[in-house]
Amino acid sequence: MAALKARYDHLLGKERPEIVEIVSWAAGNGDRSENGDYIYGRKRMREIDRELAFLARRMKILRVVDPANQPDRGRVFFGAKVELADEDDARKTVTLVGDDEQDAGTGRIGWNSPMAKALKGASVGDLRLVRLPGGIKEWEVVAIHYA
Repeated sequence: MAALKARYDHLLGKERPEIVEIVSWAAGNGDRSENGDYIYGRKRMREIDRELAFLARRMKILRVVDPANQPDRGRVFFGAKVELADEDDARKTVTLVGDDEQDAGTGRIGWNSPMAKALKGASVGDLRLVRLPGGIKEWEVVAIHYA
């Protein structure tokens, strides 16, 4: 939520006013049909307005959840850091985060990803089948931690 709010504030408070100033200056120079500053400034302004609308919609429906307040710490829910082991005892740690925060490279998987859907509600020792593009893989929940 904080990252979305920061991006929204940056676009609305800094970037859009700069583009409006450029477009206003370019419009005052005369023929707008051949004025690159005017044409590309207007295009960039439309892009910014679209992104602002998207961010406003996302922030309106978002609900901030503090994983530290999770009452049932023995099961996997939003914000859980889960240690998994596969059939070959290869270990993997993932954290269930919002879809806007996901980053598979750092082990942060989106709440609506196939892995997260399979893990929801699991307890330590549970085996879960995950349907991935490469096929079905079985994971065992080894540990669950909350921040």
